Amino acid sequence: MNSYSEDDLLMLSGIQHMAFCERQWALIHIEQQWKENLFTVEGHFLHERVDDPFKTETRVNTMIFRAVPLTSFKLGLYGRADVIELVKTGEKDTNSITVNEKSGRWKPFPVEYKRGKPKPDERDEVQLCAQAMCLEEMNGITINSGFLYYGKTHHRHIVEFDVELRSLVGQYARRMHELFNTGITPLPVKKPACNSCSLKDICMPKALHNKKSASEYNNKYLVIT
Repeated sequence: MNSYSEDDLLMLSGIQHMAFCERQWALIHIEQQWKENLFTVEGHFLHERVDDPFKTETRVNTMIFRAVPLTSFKLGLYGRADVIELVKTGEKDTNSITVNEKSGRWKPFPVEYKRGKPKPDERDEVQLCAQAMCLEEMNGITINSGFLYYGKTHHRHIVEFDVELRSLVGQYARRMHELFNTGITPLPVKKPACNSCSLKDICMPKALHNKKSASEYNNKYLVIT
């Protein structure tokens, strides 16, 4: 049974922001604030090289589709995949699809392109798994793995969509809808990753964090008579 309507859908790409910092997600997707930095510019450049919705590639037993539209009414997300690789498989493979004007059955694997190198957290894996869960819902199949390609290492890594990762996707998606429905931007939590955030100057994590700490101190220790 679907949990969300078409009007409820949020951007799938935002799940990576949510996994990184829910305040960053809210600043972008609730307050509509955005600021480019070197990392985001490099990321856009890398995606421009792969995101062409009218371009496909065919190799021996493999097809590549770019900028594939995605929707999940269970997660309440919509977006697109950088690349979907379709690998020809056996006719009895139940986790496969058919493709117009192509014979046989094909097994899909989402591929996401990232600048830099693998992250110390699961934000990239969560986004890729969300794409897979959309594809599963759209096609009535199960997808067990996909790939992350990193521009700095020029290497792609396999990601297994296990129960734990799928659970994280569900948690982040629900939290996105909770914040969006309330319209509340969470308070900042100062951490080392703030230094690489494109919204650092807008978020002001240090200033607001210190302001919060001062307020807590006053409330706890100072009594006005």
